[in-house]
Amino acid sequence: MKFLKILLAIIVVLAIIIIGGSFLLPKSYIVSRSTVINAADSVIYKNIADYNEFYKWNVWSKMDPQAKVTITGTIATPGHLYQWNGEKSGNGQMKINKVDVNKMVDMELKFIKPMESVADTRFDITKETNGNKVIWTMSGESKGIINKWFGLFMDKMIGKDFEDGLKSLKEKSEKGV
Repeated sequence: MKFLKILLAIIVVLAIIIIGGSFLLPKSYIVSRSTVINAADSVIYKNIADYNEFYKWNVWSKMDPQAKVTITGTIATPGHLYQWNGEKSGNGQMKINKVDVNKMVDMELKFIKPMESVADTRFDITKETNGNKVIWTMSGESKGIINKWFGLFMDKMIGKDFEDGLKSLKEKSEKGV
């Protein structure tokens, strides 16, 4: 009986920490990485804003090459859509919301499975003396207890994927492919 009381006390304390702690966590998250690419801004922009090219350097398509990918809409314009359904990468879509040709691509990233969430994903391209700086940023709202805890670790969870993706974008853009 004493064991059950201790176990119940531990469960209650953990619940209080998890639920109560969530009220103290940020309501949003942001992940950002950047690199300098020695290629024309128009080449970099095309590799981002044309989902047929995005697919070739995107780290998640390399992780799950068997995923079913559908690309629709007019390339590099609002409404251009990239949808995927894979065993490893889950199910989701990216849709271009806004563009500033050769400077910025803003997308809505929607994950459907394994867990629903929506994020704003943005690529900014700015001239540097030795090329073009590309900043890849993802931000979103952390709604609910579980998502707030996930938001706390979002940078650690996907930051490396952003770094690997930018490395692939750099290689592809600098080769001019």
